[in-house]
Amino acid sequence: MPIAATLPEPDAAARAHSAKVVEALSRRIAKAGGWIALEAYVRFVLYEPGLGYYVAGARKFGAAGDFVTAPELTPLFGAALAVEVAAHLRRHGGDVIELGAGTGRLAVDLLCGLEAAGRLPRRYAILEVSPELRERQRATLAQQAPALAGRVEWIEALPARWDGVVVMNEVLDAVPPHVLVRRDGRWFERGVVLRGGVLAIEDRPLADGRMRSLGEARFPEAIDYASEVNPAAEALVEEVARRAGEGTLLAIDYGFPRSEFYHPQRDSGTLMGHYRHRAHADPLLWPGLSDLTAHIDFTAVAEAGVRGGLAVVGFATQAGFLLSCGILDRLAAVGPPASADYLRAASAVQKLLSPAEMGELFKVLALSTDAGASGPGFRLADARRRL
Repeated sequence: MPIAATLPEPDAAARAHSAKVVEALSRRIAKAGGWIALEAYVRFVLYEPGLGYYVAGARKFGAAGDFVTAPELTPLFGAALAVEVAAHLRRHGGDVIELGAGTGRLAVDLLCGLEAAGRLPRRYAILEVSPELRERQRATLAQQAPALAGRVEWIEALPARWDGVVVMNEVLDAVPPHVLVRRDGRWFERGVVLRGGVLAIEDRPLADGRMRSLGEARFPEAIDYASEVNPAAEALVEEVARRAGEGTLLAIDYGFPRSEFYHPQRDSGTLMGHYRHRAHADPLLWPGLSDLTAHIDFTAVAEAGVRGGLAVVGFATQAGFLLSCGILDRLAAVGPPASADYLRAASAVQKLLSPAEMGELFKVLALSTDAGASGPGFRLADARRRL
C-alpha cells in the first residue's frame, strides 16, 4: 500500500501549496542540471522563503499540527530543565539564548522556573528563522508570562560573543543532512531528480572527498549501507562553541552515540517525514506539507563542541536527565493523585520518561567553557562514556 494511502488526506489549499513547492523545486532541479542532493531538497522544502514547511505559515505543533514536542506535552519539562539552566547561570552569569523556540512554550516555562529559582537572566534571546513562529512566540509569552515577556528579545543571528546558557531543543534534527550510500564498495550521494515530471530519488557517484571521508570513518565496514552525515549541524554547534565567552550549551534531541547511530542493522538511515502525528519514510511525499528530520549523531555533536573550545560536561538520556532534575517532585506538587490535573500531568510525564516513548530515544548533551560545570541533570545517570 502506498504510504500516502495510510495518512490523512491534505485539503485542497494544502495540496495547492504543495503543488507550488513542486513547481518551484522543479525549476531549481532543472537549473542545477537535473539533480540536486537530498540535503538541498530537504533545505528547500523546509526553509525556502514563502514555500518551505517552517516558513510558509502551516501549523506545525500540537494536536492540529504534525508533531508534539516535550514542552508542548507539559510545563513540567521546562520546569525541570530550568533546574539545570539555573545551575549554569549561577556559575557563569549571562543570558539565556534559545535557538528555534517553537511556539514559545519552553521560553515561558523556563522563565517561570528560573524566576522561582531566583535566577532570572537579564535577557532571554530567541533566534528563530520562521516569521510565523516568531509571532506565535510573542503571543504565547504575552498570554502566558506577561510579567516576564519584557526580558525576551528576538535576534537575527548569533551574537559575536555569548555568556550564559544556549538551549537547543529539537533544533539539530531539523538541519538538513546529506545521505551517503556505499554499494558494492562504491560511494554515492542520494539526491532528487524529475522523471516524467515526477520527483524521484536517484543516487549519483559521490564526488566530494570530505563527505566520503566522513562516511568511511563512520559507516560500519564491509556491508552495503546508507545513512546521514550532517556537517551543517556540526558546524552550527562548533560556531556556537567558538563564540562562547563563559557559558554552557545544552542540546536536547533524539539520536544516538555514533556506535549506535551507525549500527550495521540501521542500514537505511534515519531520515523520516512527519505529517499529522504520523511518521513516514517517503521524503518526497507532499513537499512543503511534511516535516523532515533525521536523528542526531551525538558523538559528532560532542566532537564539534570540543573543536570549538568547549568541554563535554554531561550526556544522559532524557529520562535520566529529567529524573535528576526532580521532575517527579514537581509532578507530586501538581495536586492530589486522583485529581484531573495530576492525572493529565502524570500521563505527559510518563511519555517523557518511558523507554518506549521519549525517555531513551531523546538525549541531553551539555558542553561548557568550564570543564567542571556538570549540572544537576547528570547526577543520576551521566553517560559520557557512551559517546
